[in-house]
Amino acid sequence: MPLPLQGLSAIVTGAGRGLGRAEALELARLGAAVVVNDYGRPGRDGSGDASAGPAEEAAAEIRASGGTAFAHTGDVSDFAQARTLVESAVDAFGRLDILVNNAGILRDRMVFSMAEEEWDSVLRVHLKGHFNTTRFAAAHWRERSKRAGEPVFGRIVNTSSEAFLAGSAGQPNYAAAKGGIVGLTTSTALALGRYGVTANAICPRARTRMTEDVFAGIEQPSGGGLDPLAPEHVAPLVGYLASPAAAHVNGQLLVVHGGMVAVVERPRVAAKFDSKQDTFTYDELEAVLGPYYADRPAGETFAAAEVLGLKRG
Repeated sequence: MPLPLQGLSAIVTGAGRGLGRAEALELARLGAAVVVNDYGRPGRDGSGDASAGPAEEAAAEIRASGGTAFAHTGDVSDFAQARTLVESAVDAFGRLDILVNNAGILRDRMVFSMAEEEWDSVLRVHLKGHFNTTRFAAAHWRERSKRAGEPVFGRIVNTSSEAFLAGSAGQPNYAAAKGGIVGLTTSTALALGRYGVTANAICPRARTRMTEDVFAGIEQPSGGGLDPLAPEHVAPLVGYLASPAAAHVNGQLLVVHGGMVAVVERPRVAAKFDSKQDTFTYDELEAVLGPYYADRPAGETFAAAEVLGLKRG
């Protein structure tokens, strides 16, 4: 029986370590040929010298297991380098089928003390990085579809975060970027559906270099059991969303960690009030909205996140 991704090619960004590495290994295990992209800077804040080491090591591990992979060390936040990344997959494999956007950095700071560069750098790597690769992959699939006169196979899996869902006081840049990625995902899903391409986003919870302080108080299981926060819990969902079996899954946001997958609904109207005249007055708004919010805990509009027990991640 052929593997689910046999004959398909994939790009995984930020794949030298952590989640991206686990995802690249999973796609390869399912049969895909993988371009392992990682800029290779050692600091989780994007500091340090770029290095080919992490990407090369992950690609070598795939090849050692009998898979097909090569490393790409470009910076996906750079428009031209993102173009080169997509072109390298097409040149090597004849086409691109799967794009997994995972690359990111952290520059944590409270909003009242955040520097402009700390804001810009996180938005650039996360949100612009997702856009850059999506832009060139989307153009590739659109061109192929028009040439064939029918839909083609294309899958995008983007990486958002629970910081977008439930808030994160010390990460206004990160939370904003991750919220923007959801908007980019749903827009892309609508734009590319006619060409046979799906776009979905995940909110993973995993113990990685990026989240080492977040989960520092949660001990790993003794006795050699798999850590509930291991990236290997997230990778299978990425493999599924990248597969032909997920053709009907498009424009969705899913939370995943520790053997749990939750489908997040799009925002719904929680309450509605109509003015008794042409437009609302200040006093009328206070009369309807004041009691409504006074009877509810702050942030109750994000009840879906509370039900899932979501925390910063």
